[in-house]
This record gives sequence, C-alpha cells and structure tokens, in this order.
Amino acid sequence: MYLWNRQRPSTMPSYRYRPAHERVEVPLAGERAWPANRITQAPLWVPVDLRDGNQALAEPMDPARKRTMFDLLVRMGFKEIEVGYPSSSQLDFDFVRELAAPGALPEDVTPVVFTAARQDLIERTFAAIAGMPRAVVHLYTATAPTWREIVLGHGRDELRALIRAAAERIARLAEGRPDVRFEFSPEVFNLTEPDYALEVCNDLTALWDASPDRPVIHNLPATVEVATPNVYADQIEYMHRHLDRRDAVILSVHPHNDRGTGVACAELAVLAGAQRVEGCLFGNGERTGNVDLVTLALNLHTQGVDPMIDFSDLDGIRRTVEHCNRLPVHDRHPYAGDLVHTAFSGTHQDAIGKGLAHHAERAAELGVPPERAPWEVPYLPIDPADVGRGYQAVIRVNSQSGKGGIAYLLRSRYGLELPRRLQIDFAAVVQRATDGSGEEITAEELWELFHAAYVAPGEAGTFAEWTTAQAGPGTHTFTGTLRSGRRLHGTGNGPLSALTAALAADGLDVEILGYAEHALGAEAGSEAVAYVEARTGGVTRWGVARDTSVLTASVHAVLSAVNRALTPDDPTPDDQAAVGEAPGGQAPGGETPDGEAVRGLGLLTAGPRSGA
Repeated sequence: MYLWNRQRPSTMPSYRYRPAHERVEVPLAGERAWPANRITQAPLWVPVDLRDGNQALAEPMDPARKRTMFDLLVRMGFKEIEVGYPSSSQLDFDFVRELAAPGALPEDVTPVVFTAARQDLIERTFAAIAGMPRAVVHLYTATAPTWREIVLGHGRDELRALIRAAAERIARLAEGRPDVRFEFSPEVFNLTEPDYALEVCNDLTALWDASPDRPVIHNLPATVEVATPNVYADQIEYMHRHLDRRDAVILSVHPHNDRGTGVACAELAVLAGAQRVEGCLFGNGERTGNVDLVTLALNLHTQGVDPMIDFSDLDGIRRTVEHCNRLPVHDRHPYAGDLVHTAFSGTHQDAIGKGLAHHAERAAELGVPPERAPWEVPYLPIDPADVGRGYQAVIRVNSQSGKGGIAYLLRSRYGLELPRRLQIDFAAVVQRATDGSGEEITAEELWELFHAAYVAPGEAGTFAEWTTAQAGPGTHTFTGTLRSGRRLHGTGNGPLSALTAALAADGLDVEILGYAEHALGAEAGSEAVAYVEARTGGVTRWGVARDTSVLTASVHAVLSAVNRALTPDDPTPDDQAAVGEAPGGQAPGGETPDGEAVRGLGLLTAGPRSGA
C-alpha cells in the first residue's frame, strides 16, 4: 500500500468471487493483433429491441408498440432486424406472421427469428415464417460449464449432440428455401472453453454447408460480463483466426453490460474481427442492458466513419423508443441525453462560446455552410446539429454561473418541477431579462418572468365557456364557445385530444408534444400545475397553468401554448423552441393523465385561423 493511499479494507465479501483470469481461458497469449487495428467501416448492425430488449421489459410491448418500433428501425436504415421469439408467446408469433404477409417487409430488410434448441420450438418458429420472402433462423444454446452442469445437466459431448440434432432439424425444415439463412449463438460464449465453442461452431458450419453466397452467422455473446473488454477481444480474435470456411461465416457479437463496458467490448470485438453487432437502441436489455447501438454508431461518426444508420433526428428516435419501452433515456446518456450538449460550468461555457464563434469563422473562410465545416469545438465531441439538436441549450445559466439556479429557485420557492426542456426554454427568457445589468435575479423576479411568459397567455379567456365529457369507453368530447361566439366541438380518446380535435375543426393545427403535471401541495384541495409543449402552425411553444382541477389546468396550459404560438411578438425565438421539439417531462410510460399516448395526440393538418 502506498503511503499516499489511505484507503482501508471494506466490509464487502470480495473473497467469494473468482477473478476473471481463473474463469476465462484466453488462448492468444502474446499473439494478439487487434490492438494495432483500426475501425474504418461500420459493422452490420442488428437491433434486437423487439426480442431481447422486449424480453427485458417489465411490461412487454403490445402489438402497436412493436409495429412502431419496427417501423422506426426500418426508417433508420437497419437491414437485418431480430423481430421476435415466435415460439415464446402468441403475441410474438402473431407479430412475425404479420411481417410474413405479402408486401409487409421492405425488399432490403431481413427479419431474424429466435429459437431454443428444442424440436417443438423450432417447428413453431418455421410455422411463423411460412411465406416470408427471407429470414434468418437464430438457434441458441448455453454452452458454458456452469450452465451445462447446473442448468442443462449435460456434458460436453451430450450437449454437442443436442445442438447438432436441433441444427439438423432446422436444415430439414429449410430445405427448398434458399432464402432462409442460419445463425447460431453459443450463449455465454465468453465463459465457454474456447476449444469447445470453436468445435461446436465449426460443426454447424459444415452441417449447414456454409458458402460465401449463403453464409452462416456465428454470434458470440458476452451474455454476462465477467472480464475487462480486452479479454473478450482476445476470445473473438481466436475465433476469427480459427473458424472453418471463414469467408462463409459472418462473425457476430452480442455484448451485455454487467460491468458497464458493453460498448468497449463491442468496439474491441470489431477490432478483433467481428463483422456484425447485435444490440439495442439506448442499451435496453436484461440486468444492466444490451450493448447500446446508438452510442456505438455515433462513436464511429465522431471518428469520421459513416455509421450507415440515420441518427439525424435523434430526439425523435428517443421519443419513439421511450414510448415503446416505457422507459426514459437518462439526461446524461451519451449523445441523446437532454444534458449532454449543455455546459453549466463557467469555464466550459466560455470555451464553447469561443469554439462556436471560431467554427463559424472557419466555415466562412472555407466557403462552406457551418454544418459542412470540420468540427473542432471544445467540450462538444459531436456537432449537436448532426443529430437534430439546436445550439440554444449548449450554454445555460444555473447555480454554477452565479445566478443561483433557475430551476432550483422555482422549485424551492414555488414548488414548480419544470420539465427539462422547459428549463432550457425559460433560461433563454431569463438571459434576455438580465442582459446588460449583470445583477442577480431573485426568486420573485423569476416567478414574474415565468408567469408572464407561460401562464398569463392562458388566462386571457380564449373560451367564454367549455365542457368535456366521456361519451363512452376511450371516447371524450370537448365543447366550447369562443369569445367571438363561435362554437367548437371535437372528439378524441381523452379530453386533451378532444380539445385539439375541436381546434382542428376550426382550422387550427395543434400537436401536443409533451405533457407533465404535479400537485403543488400534499394537502387535499391543493392546486396542481400542468405543463404542455405544443406545436401550432409549425411553431413550438410551452404553456403552463395552475388550478385545483388537473383537467382545467391542462386545458389552460394548452391554450397558453397555442396563444403564445399565435402571438407575433412572443419573446421566445423559434430556434429556442426547436430545441424542445422532443417532449419533456411526460408522465411515466410517455402517456398523459388522459390515458392517451403523447405521440398520438397530434392528428391535425389544417392551418391556424384568427379568432381562436
């Protein structure tokens, strides 16, 4: 122990665990080549959100969410998508059958279906893909000693025979279908003896008669991370060097994230010879998750390598994934989090401001638009514009800049829990109010600014009167009379969707992008506050309202956002509003209190009309 290190032993029973070098055999020793390699092109990305990611959800996706996720993956440019485990549930089976319908699959997209090495499950899997124009059948079996002995109760030879019998059944069922290819995963590969994993994989390569025009996929999962990423890379390079018919085998990896190094494992595996990577958008998966394809792909982007997937609307991608998974993406998530392009430190703010100015000057000197100029801005590894973000949120006022913290003051003094993107929006209002004076702004002054900007526009009395009613299960109506005397009526799956329908019927296009609400006190009869982010006629604005009725507050918040969008001299700049186009502060699961999905509220197409 060094004299400068004063740490002392903990009470943790670390002696119970075997170190990785006693559990994992690495046959390469000093022969490895991967440390000197570079990644110069993207691997084949295979999202497993619809199968592996879906199995990890407390509430698996319903058919509508599965279809929404599939359509998103197709739009992003994924060409091989694991669509389900059809023998595991009727829902998965039916979803695969939907994709087997004529015209359901894009011509360049290949679905992957997953099955265990059991005859009945394999037959059910082939029933699911009957009539599908192309497919990959993915067979898996755990091969690591602990799994063989404790879970399966088989020795090496017995398990190898079981795998071979399952692979033979798959080959027979695929006879006459050259459009069906094969994939095998020795589950827990990273804890399997290298010679045994190689033996089993080479056996199936020969059995399935792999060829360059019909290659076999050998997918090598780090099912449970147990070692540093370099160990996994050594294991992958060993397989890369010794697999039979190497030009007829696609070497695939499927890292998990138990040690928090799933991304590093995948990157080093590609250096070591992997050609294909399975993972999930934003890393959803069992325990700590599958490897995060968003982070992996955008890591390549920052190195000048085309990821071959479109992330230009990253906020839209995140909204959809949050809706489908009913899980939030963390504010600090690489590339996609609300705060990853934001500086709170004054020194960071200064460096970023100077860097952005220098970038604009350099683009002008080169005679190219800023979005085409080489990117070198301090603290920003990626240009936010590349993923559809604006610059207004990059430099923010908070406690570290000496202003006391806008969100903190409103929360501590007035009980307001502002959604993250509303904090960004309001920060711009505060900055304009304090420009030139440099004086500290008080909590009372903050509230006055906030009320004038977001609450007052909804108190103007757009409607002389209005009512909502539930017309039936999942059906609500909204009826209101404008100050002008004009009557509006709309129907929707909740009160707010009925309100937007009523406005649409009057020619006003309103789409609710985000919603949040909370009580302002614990006692009965306390006021509630509602926050709404809405797009009206192409202009995005926030509205806020308070009332003892959550419904009343919600309606007034919508009207505030609409009135602000229709006010030509509203102080919020359009570029600032664009920062918040991904909805913030949704209720759990991405749904409003009305029970309607936020993404399902914006159904209007007509332009705005004066008098609303």
